[in-house]
Amino acid sequence: MFFKSSKINEFRLWGLLLTMIGMGLMIFGTAGIVLWGQTGKIFAGVFMVLGMIAMALSIGVYFWAGMLSTSAVILQCPECNKQTKLLGKTDRCMFCKTKLTLDPGQATHSPGESLS
Repeated sequence: MFFKSSKINEFRLWGLLLTMIGMGLMIFGTAGIVLWGQTGKIFAGVFMVLGMIAMALSIGVYFWAGMLSTSAVILQCPECNKQTKLLGKTDRCMFCKTKLTLDPGQATHSPGESLS
C-alpha cells in the first residue's frame, strides 16, 4: 500500500485525483478560447475530451470502490474501537491506520493474549 491507508480509502483517493485532473484539464482547455479566440476552440475541444475521459475513469474507480466496499468484511478495530472494512487478508483501519488481518499466520498477537 502506497499511502499507508485502507485499501478502500486509496481507491477513493485515486477517484478524487482523477476527478480533479479531469476538471483541471477542462478548465485549462477553456483558457484556449479565452487566449486565442476562434483558433483556441480546437485546443479547448481536445482538452475537453481528455477531461471527460479522466472524469469517466473517475466514475469507474468510484464504482469499483463501491462494489468492493459492499463485499468487504466489517470488523471492529482493536485500537480505536470503530467499525472498519477489511479487503483481502490484510488491510489498515480506515480511522487510525492500524494494520489488521484475518490470517492467524500474519497476526502479531492472538486475540486472547494480553498486550502487556
